[in-house]
Amino acid sequence: MATIEIDDEVYEAIQLPDGERSAVLKRELAVSLYAQDVLSLGKARALAGLSAQEFQELLGEREVPQHYDETELAEDIEYAQ
Repeated sequence: MATIEIDDEVYEAIQLPDGERSAVLKRELAVSLYAQDVLSLGKARALAGLSAQEFQELLGEREVPQHYDETELAEDIEYAQ
């Protein structure tokens, strides 16, 4: 598993309870990278730690259009196996 280093001062400044910071940061990163077409839907969903329905709902709430092509379908099928 890879890790991302965040300066302690910045991490502590995130105004969320300690137990929620990591999950929120993963969701935010997943949405941002998906919106920029850097991650596929399946990989972004995995990063966010959400079910397909939950991630699609999150994208809808954020008004992020879904872009889904044959490559992403293949990645999702591979990830599901």
